Amino acid sequence: MANMKSLAKDTAIYGLSSIVGRFLNYLLVPLYTAKLSAASGGYGVITNMYAYTALILVLLTFGMETTFFRFSNKEGEDPQKVYSTILTAVGFTAVVFVALVFTFISPLADVMGYADHPSYIWVMAMTVAIDAFQCIPFAYLRYKKRPIKFAALKMLFIVMNILLNLVFFVALPALYASYPDEIGKIYDPTIGVGYAFYINLACTGSITFCFYKELTGFRYVFDRKLMKRMFSYSWPILILGIAGILNQTADKILFPYIYKGENAHEQLGIYGAASKIAMIMAMITQAFRYAYEPFVFGKSKDKDNRETYAKAMKFFIIFTLLAFLTVVGYLDVLKHIIGQDYWSGLKVVPIVMAAEIMMGIYFNLSFWYKLIDKTIWGAWFSGIGCAVLIAVNIIFVPQYGYMACAWAGFAGYATAMTLSYFVGQKYYPIKYDLAEIGKYIVLAIICFALMTLGRDHIGGLWVIVPNTLLILLFIAYIVKKDFPLTPILKKFKK
Repeated sequence: MANMKSLAKDTAIYGLSSIVGRFLNYLLVPLYTAKLSAASGGYGVITNMYAYTALILVLLTFGMETTFFRFSNKEGEDPQKVYSTILTAVGFTAVVFVALVFTFISPLADVMGYADHPSYIWVMAMTVAIDAFQCIPFAYLRYKKRPIKFAALKMLFIVMNILLNLVFFVALPALYASYPDEIGKIYDPTIGVGYAFYINLACTGSITFCFYKELTGFRYVFDRKLMKRMFSYSWPILILGIAGILNQTADKILFPYIYKGENAHEQLGIYGAASKIAMIMAMITQAFRYAYEPFVFGKSKDKDNRETYAKAMKFFIIFTLLAFLTVVGYLDVLKHIIGQDYWSGLKVVPIVMAAEIMMGIYFNLSFWYKLIDKTIWGAWFSGIGCAVLIAVNIIFVPQYGYMACAWAGFAGYATAMTLSYFVGQKYYPIKYDLAEIGKYIVLAIICFALMTLGRDHIGGLWVIVPNTLLILLFIAYIVKKDFPLTPILKKFKK
């Protein structure tokens, strides 16, 4: 019982730090979209560069976080030797990556479309290399069960990042307008969006010094035989990680190459900014994930586990549909999160949110192959979904622009979700209440259609009134079908 309480406490700390962190980082969206006009393409550059960063981070860590946990807890292995070997391997890979980027900086900048700003490339390379190296000490903190320090360092990075962004995108530009000679010594307005990357590098580098205890006090060794065994374990995780991250970033990486218009970064910025509103769904899914993962494995030996998984799936869909309707219903308020220049992209929000719901369902479905130790299925499903996403982007982006990106994500996650469901019913059958789930989906679609009609015909903030009534209707249906208030009120009264 004590172990379960400890697990629950640690999960809450890790989960809270991640969710709060994502929310605080979310606050940079209104800042960037207010200070960087859509026409400048500045936010498009940020969207594009961070997509590359996410992919490269997966490549540089090459599954070694999970591998560290597996081998450090493996009987007969020396945890300190495992840690030292992985730390050395990831650190060496990161250094080689940075060296290669600096060696080929000019052709890389040309290929990526940043020939006039090669600093974007090397700053990104150094940042992601340091970030990859830090992943191992962060994993070590989790291994040593030190969630407080883990969460504190994550939050420290975010707070530093936000404060420096406020300084360089709000305070210094305002002061520069009045005192150009004095402020010009520390601020150059021509750098513009580049400050976002320099700030990220400064914050990431600073956090490294906080790992003094985790990086000293032991003898560094590199065991080649151990590394060979660990790599044979980690490479399938790497493949799965690449497929997973490409599902999230491939459209943002490919867009500048396949979009026919000259304003590719402007259009990508509009798409990236509007998609951030839909990321509210991603935060809900992340919160559910942190709670659900230990719950599933904890219930795996119970007799009623499959019935419990079916109920969990139903309630996940119910509440994500409610979140979907809430965001769509109040989109005329939420759109003020991003700059007015970016409002033309708001039409992607429902599509991206629907894709996020399917990603969450796919995550729920994915536990069947984890529970029977057939994780290769996950690589197949994610890989096929990723192939569909890339194909839709390549075929349709030249004609339909960023709308094709939104539908590509929808198609990719729908494919992975569908495959996981049908194959899972063969190897690990679970009786999901498809009839009841279907009713909720149909009701949500009807409400969404009415909201869309209301926005077209009523317009302005007045549309919030009928939208609120539709959301209350959906909530009333939830209460009637699955959450009767009478028993809850009786318990509250007692």
